[in-house]
Amino acid sequence: MAAQALLDYENLTDLELAGHFAAKDPRAVRLVTTRNNQRLFRTAWSILKNRSEAEDVVQETYLRALGAIAKFEGRSSLSTWLTRIAINEALTRKRAQQRRANAFNDKSVLVMEEYREKLLGSPERRLSPEGELARKQLKGFLEAAVAKLPDNFRTVFVLREIEGMSVEETSEALDIPAETVRSRHLRARKKIQDALDPEVRTALGETFPFAGADCEALTTSVLKRMDIFESNNEGETHD
Repeated sequence: MAAQALLDYENLTDLELAGHFAAKDPRAVRLVTTRNNQRLFRTAWSILKNRSEAEDVVQETYLRALGAIAKFEGRSSLSTWLTRIAINEALTRKRAQQRRANAFNDKSVLVMEEYREKLLGSPERRLSPEGELARKQLKGFLEAAVAKLPDNFRTVFVLREIEGMSVEETSEALDIPAETVRSRHLRARKKIQDALDPEVRTALGETFPFAGADCEALTTSVLKRMDIFESNNEGETHD
């Protein structure tokens, strides 16, 4: 216990951190989630364009990672490995959404109601009461502009332009050639550059906010779903 309390989690290698994550060490799980929540959320949103679904993907990503952590060998960063899991989960959900949409078009009453709830349930809950109206309008405009990008451009744009991932990291996460990443990124920027004057570009990093209370709430939810209970003595878990 004393040794664990003195462990410098911040400076653990990805492989070491993954080992503590696999053991459901609360401090390790908290560190992994707080480091990756925003990137995974933005990545999932870029595919699903739905905030509530994106949050679900982030939580599911950590749970899937817990079950597959033995496969992590450190050849890529832990963050990139988690991003790939999130992409796969989001794509699976997108395919399910498309099947529901097709059923919607076929006028299936049950699926129609489910689909309507998914469309209407998320945005209102995700609106923050803080900030000036102009800032909210700007963020909404930017989000809408990015959302209008073609699917394959949008995810590359979010990972490169907003998340700051390198060409190589994006290539590995999406399993596409680096040249394809460069091409899609360039074309995505060209498609929205008319809507992004210098001030808007500066504000782009503040778009799709996911920090503070949002991040803490998601981390807490992940810990609960992993049956991890934090106590005053850091590092303790209870089965």
